[in-house]
Amino acid sequence: MSNELLLKYGCNPNQKPSKIFMSDGGELPIKVLNGKPGYINFLDAFNSWQLVSELKRATGLPSAASFKHVSPAGAAVATELSDTLKKIYFVDDLELTPIASAYAKARGADRMSSYGDWVALSDICDEATAALLSREVSDGIIAPGYTDKALEILKTKRKGNYNVVEINPNYKPAKIEHKDVYGVTFEQGRNELVIDESILTNFVTKNKTLTDDAKRDLVIALITLKYTQSNSVCYAKDGQAIGVGAGQQSRIHCTRLAGNKADIWYLRQHPKVLGLKFKSNIRRPDRDNTIDVYISDDYMDVLADGTWEMFFDEKPEPLTREEKKEWLKTLSGVSLGSDAFFPFGDNIERAKRSGVEFIAQPGGSIRDDNVIETCDKYGIAMTFTGIRLFHH
Repeated sequence: MSNELLLKYGCNPNQKPSKIFMSDGGELPIKVLNGKPGYINFLDAFNSWQLVSELKRATGLPSAASFKHVSPAGAAVATELSDTLKKIYFVDDLELTPIASAYAKARGADRMSSYGDWVALSDICDEATAALLSREVSDGIIAPGYTDKALEILKTKRKGNYNVVEINPNYKPAKIEHKDVYGVTFEQGRNELVIDESILTNFVTKNKTLTDDAKRDLVIALITLKYTQSNSVCYAKDGQAIGVGAGQQSRIHCTRLAGNKADIWYLRQHPKVLGLKFKSNIRRPDRDNTIDVYISDDYMDVLADGTWEMFFDEKPEPLTREEKKEWLKTLSGVSLGSDAFFPFGDNIERAKRSGVEFIAQPGGSIRDDNVIETCDKYGIAMTFTGIRLFHH
């Protein structure tokens, strides 16, 4: 290890010189085992590592994240995958270890956004996880270690240039952090707020019941938000984020964006989607794109011009708006976290459409009464955490 690492360029090719370094003269907490990670790669790496290590501490379960442009496309802890989820995540032909299951879920939350992702694992990357990664389009990975076989597999990706970073899991950053913007240095204390089930006790709704799964999923949602560009909202279910709305100026737009992603995640499990007969030579990214179009309201236009023949062995029967509406009515048990308060009840109305039954948010809006009233209308349990999770 050394105290600095030169990079090819910064965020863009014209931004040179570029490097990462330890201002205190100490050693960097990472080793590059393969490839040449760039500036944005390391931003994703360090943010995603914090997320998965916190998830592991909070839940005790192996955790994984799929990052793109300094926000998570997905995050998850290791729980057993149903046969349906294995199929829509394209891992039904693999033997999955706990850490591989966690990454399959993190990647599967929003496969469109996870294309070319940065991967973070809380545990040592094993052969099963590397085998899963070997057939996905990804930029790189950070983990506390790699088995010999896993490293051998990962070194074959991207013509031998796949970025593999090992981080010292015992590294503790300074309590004060700095960032330069326009030649001005900003200083603040690190956000070392601990998120666990203990912050989910201040119920403000008539329904004051959280299931064990809901507690786990709310913790996952809130920790995910801690490392998501604000404003942000996260929907979670079955130990994983299923929709992340990041970087929106309006909270309702966060709620809609994350809700739409959660809806797509659930619509991928519709029997008609599971029954699509793709041509054998269609790559995973093309399947993801085609499924996304099939689920959308534009599919009839695509079907009409004969494009289906490029992807399917036989003409698919359309998934109608009414069928999608009825299917989404069966989505339930979803947890939702918000990085700041909901200013209006319209957020709750939208969340309810995506099966939300449990909410954790800071509270503190002058319209809290309206938000609580809307939750009570639908029997949603909501807690005020009293903590804001802005991340920039």
